[in-house]
Amino acid sequence: MNHFFQHLNKFVSVTDQEFQEISTYFEVLSLDKKECVMLAGNHCDTNYFVLSGCLHMFFTDERGVDRTVQFAIENWWLTDAQALYHQKVTDFNIQAVENSEILVIKSDKERALLARFPKLEIYFRSIYQIAYGAALKRMQYIFSYSKEEIFFRFREEFPEFVNRVPQYLIATFLGLTPEYLSKIRAK
Repeated sequence: MNHFFQHLNKFVSVTDQEFQEISTYFEVLSLDKKECVMLAGNHCDTNYFVLSGCLHMFFTDERGVDRTVQFAIENWWLTDAQALYHQKVTDFNIQAVENSEILVIKSDKERALLARFPKLEIYFRSIYQIAYGAALKRMQYIFSYSKEEIFFRFREEFPEFVNRVPQYLIATFLGLTPEYLSKIRAK
């Protein structure tokens, strides 16, 4: 939980006493590698914060191929924000890439948390702005660079993922086949 306390304080000022109360709105959950916390077709009412480990969010396309749309490592949030906001069914799965420990907050508890601590609105707005900016950057890569350049830029900007995440998941995230990524990496 200390990681979460530090992360909050990067964006807003939270005292030790406030954090003690804030932490009561969350559940700590340990996940084994490949364990899912969110399944496509289910109602999305939960937001996840990674304390340790790595998660990925993916969907299965019409050919039965899993397509990773987002990763989350320590101090990152992950959920289907659109489905969570609209309280709808999600099209995505969230699965642990490695053994992970996460904080879980249900949407009703998040609303109560924000009512009790309005300054956390600034925190969550900041987090969503950063995530939105990252999504735009990813789209720019897809439209601007060759598949080879996309991988090399990803590797330069996010070496922590290249070293931790299996190659086949990186391939699905970058819109590549695992075989093609192997050829690129061999160069």
